[in-house]
Amino acid sequence: MRFSELTTQFPDSTNRLYTRLGELKSKGVEIVDLIGSSASGTGVGFPREILDPILTQASGLAQNYRPDSLGQPVARDAIAAHYGNRAVSAERILLTPGTSIAYWYVFKLLCEPGDNVLCPVPAYPLFDYIAGLAGVEISHYRLDEDRGWQIDLDNLEDQISEQTRAIVLISPHNPTGMVAKRDQIVGLAEIARRHQLPIISDEVFWNFTFEKGPVPRPLDTKAPLVFTLNGFSKMYILPGLKLGWMAVSGEDDLVRKSMTTLELVADTFLPVNEIVQFSVPGIFDKGAAFLEAYKQRVEECRASMLEILGPAVPIPPSGGYYIVVPCDEEEEDLAITLLEEDHVLVHPGYFYDIKGHHLVFSFLHDTDILNTVLPRIRKRLGA
Repeated sequence: MRFSELTTQFPDSTNRLYTRLGELKSKGVEIVDLIGSSASGTGVGFPREILDPILTQASGLAQNYRPDSLGQPVARDAIAAHYGNRAVSAERILLTPGTSIAYWYVFKLLCEPGDNVLCPVPAYPLFDYIAGLAGVEISHYRLDEDRGWQIDLDNLEDQISEQTRAIVLISPHNPTGMVAKRDQIVGLAEIARRHQLPIISDEVFWNFTFEKGPVPRPLDTKAPLVFTLNGFSKMYILPGLKLGWMAVSGEDDLVRKSMTTLELVADTFLPVNEIVQFSVPGIFDKGAAFLEAYKQRVEECRASMLEILGPAVPIPPSGGYYIVVPCDEEEEDLAITLLEEDHVLVHPGYFYDIKGHHLVFSFLHDTDILNTVLPRIRKRLGA
């Protein structure tokens, strides 16, 4: 039987770490997972007493099915209000079932098969899979570890070719915790304008930054075209709602052309649950106090992590809730040792194309668990 080439693009075997994880779990060994990307597994969650009434009301509003290709206007109005006075109106917002699908939409909008998109390295593995599904190639620009994982703008511009169709910025970055500084954002926008390339700005960790003052964003620059992606998964710990969006900003003619095509793509599938769409205003409104408490919780976890790990963390994360720490020994061996002997799951850096030897893990967890497992990690790191 014949299948498409897609079936040859993805690995069909499990790496050493996850093979061993499966063996330990089959024996009933309890593992502390410091990798899971959803905070919902760490004892933190959006309050049910707030969410349930919102969903009940939204269910009534969704009974009469009148879909909008871009998403229900009340949801887009609420998202536009979230951006304040910035140049993001409801007419320039498209709802998606999560930011992963938003990436696929934008890749299909901008690229023909064989074109490439520039993504930062260290890189989150998901991009390779989305690009493969879209028939797009990924090229990488470097985040410089010696400069706190900031963007190497010269290296980025060197990677641009005739086949390059967009530049992806992730700030705060996963997994390094880098938050791009203002001069970096301005420099990126200048490169985008010089080469007439759109910026895909991934802001899913934008609410979780630790430096004082406003966080710079591409949508505030003179870049010709910016797709700003975000959603409720990280912001409100509501990954199961599958609610994301893209806000399109930049030059009017480019925005109009983008929105026309994106609306047609969205209308083909109408993939966002209507109840979820009608819940958006209530979640923004009623969830404000929770979001502030959640942000405080992330900051407290970061402070605990830095206190426990001490000199093992040469580059404290400026945003998000993941961290990259260097190690002296072979990284996968060390990750397997932590798994087998300390029953802690972390990732080796090569999972994210990080050069050298590093471990990657999340510091957003129950305080008692952090106080138990982080000293084990520090001991293994020899710090």
